[in-house]
Parts: sequence; C-alpha cells; structure tokens
Amino acid sequence: MIARPELERKVAVGLEHSPVTLLLGPRQCGKTTLARQLGAGREGSYYDLESPRDLARLAQPQTVLEAARGLVVLDEIHQRPDLLPLLRVLADRQPSPCQFLLLGSASPDLMKKSSETLAGRVHFVDMSGFTLAETGVERKLELWMRGGFPKSFLAEDEPGSVKWREDFIQTFLQRDLPMLGIQVPPATLHRFWTMLAHYHGQIWNGSEIGSSLGVSYHATRRYLDALSGAYVVRQLPPWFENLGKRVVKSPKVYVRDTGLLHALLDIPDFPALQGHPKLGASWEGFVIEQILSWAGERNAYFWATHSRAELDLMVLAKGKRWGIEVKYQDAPTITKSMRMAMQDLKLERLWVVYPGPTGYPMDEKIECVSLAQLPQIRDTLQ
Repeated sequence: MIARPELERKVAVGLEHSPVTLLLGPRQCGKTTLARQLGAGREGSYYDLESPRDLARLAQPQTVLEAARGLVVLDEIHQRPDLLPLLRVLADRQPSPCQFLLLGSASPDLMKKSSETLAGRVHFVDMSGFTLAETGVERKLELWMRGGFPKSFLAEDEPGSVKWREDFIQTFLQRDLPMLGIQVPPATLHRFWTMLAHYHGQIWNGSEIGSSLGVSYHATRRYLDALSGAYVVRQLPPWFENLGKRVVKSPKVYVRDTGLLHALLDIPDFPALQGHPKLGASWEGFVIEQILSWAGERNAYFWATHSRAELDLMVLAKGKRWGIEVKYQDAPTITKSMRMAMQDLKLERLWVVYPGPTGYPMDEKIECVSLAQLPQIRDTLQ
C-alpha cells in the first residue's frame, strides 16, 4: 500500500467546504481504494453503481439517500447520472446530515451534467496514477517504465506489469469507453491510440493522422477528445500572444501514463526503451505529468514558433511566467531556444529537468535540476 496524502488532503478540503465532492480519474487509478481509506473509521455508506446488489439497495434512491448519515460514497457515478438532480436537492439541506463523495471516470457527459446540475455545490478533484511524490524519487525508473496505475506499478515483475497494461488497454477500449457513452469501434480507437503514441510529445496534426487511418480530420478530432476526456491522453495547449512572430496554435499531445505509452509502442523493458526513438519524448511526458500533478493544468502551456524555437512547459503562478525545459541528456547546456523563450516570454526563471543526480546553475535565471529537486520548484511556484 502506497500512501497518497496530498490526494487525501484535496478530497478532505472538498468534503469540508462543499456538500458534494467529485473525484475524477481514469479507470483503475485507485479512486475506490482512496475512498475506502477516507471512509475508514467514520460513519457512512458505500454504493458501487456497477454492482447489482448495490443498485438494488438504491431501488428507492430518494428514501435511501435522505436517511443517509456521515460520508456517502457513490462509486462509478457515471452509471447513474439520473441521481444528480436528487443530489442537488439533498445538498441544499441545512444543516446537511451527510457529505457525498462521487467517484467517476471522466466523460464529457458526466462533466457537463455535474457542472450544470450541481453548480455551486460540487468540488472537483482530479486523480491520476501514482506520482514521484508518492512512490519516492528512488523508484523513478520503475515509475517511468511501468507508469502510475497501481496494479501495473506494484506488479511482481516486468512481464506481469506489461500483461496488466495490455489487458487494461483491451478492456478500456472494448468495455469502459462504451460505458462512458463513447461509441467508436474498439479496433479503430486502438489503431488511433497506437498512432497517437508515435506522435507523443509532438504537435497535433489531425489531417496527417486521419489520412493514415483513412478517416476525416473531424473524426480524428472526435477520437482525440474522447481519449482526453477519459484521462488517458493529454492535450497541452499552446501559448500565443502578439509577439510579432508566427507561433504554433495547435496543442501538443501526450499519452498521459508512460506505462501505457510503452505498452502501445511495444517497449517491454528499460533496455528496450533506451534504444527506442521515443526515449526523449517519453522522458518529457513523464516529467511534465509529475509537474502538472501539483501545478495543475489550467495555467500550463507549451510555446513554439514556426522558426523552431520552443519551450516544453510554461506555468503561470504568482502573476509571473515560469519556464520548464525537459532534456534526456547527461549535461544539458543553454540553447538558442532557451534564450529566445526567456526574452520573448519574459520568464521569471527557467528550469531544465534532466535525469542526472544533482543540479547545477546554467545562467543567472536558468538552472539545471534533477527529479529530486522538483519539490523545490513546487515550493517556488506555490
């Protein structure tokens, strides 16, 4: 068991200040385990909305939930969106005899209905797999290779981890996505997702991918949004303003979990990853996900110009702009791109994250840092 204190704190804040807290994340990322830990030792009730027995217990939902006390957990809430109007009524009771914790795999329909129906009553918490802050930086290679899904990361050996991820991909496409209301043939989405893995860390080009798949640009856009909404793909938005330069205005795309990325690319172990052309892109995505796990995604962007100047990540915090560049190199040096980003974006500071053990200064406002130093960046930005 790996403790997840920061997630527990975020959910506790939601439960303290809102009558309803919605914990969102991909399937199998540990939402149920976290909810059970939060409910241990306190009055409450738990309902799995995929369980026939629990659905039978909720045959008369208003009667049952009106009488509930303490912490009420409704797992897989996307299976019963019809409960949301009732929860709105129950959330408005003063004083409220219970708190509602809803667990769901993200889907456009659930997000839309919960935001509209529970407006002003719901606190959202995003969740992913394990992060470095939870596993410890000493297990960075294991986390990078296997990804953060608990059953993949905690598998007894590498083949067991690979098998779990392959099974997850198949089940996710054949069962989970249709249950989230996404009606696309699983074989088509598997081809698209695999192709997207080869574009990991690159600018989105829906026309090129659509041509390879034999579908329209609009279809690829729909597939991308479906996988993004299910928390397995990230679209990192571009930053653009009137700088007098032609800048990229399409998002960069990443497979959010590097374990799934490696499974889609058929990379079984770390020696195979070291010889793969997506090594640097995999490292970039891994580091970016670690940073966004605490920096959040609302104020995170990448920046690129058509003259090939680029910054991997820019975070807005404390009214300033902070830059992060990710390099899989033994000893990164300052590049022309970094200089241009510092000047054009007016960055307060720029950090270069590399896989080495210790950091070193590169310039007055540019510093090379290791993964172990990410908490220092967090302290600076928060």
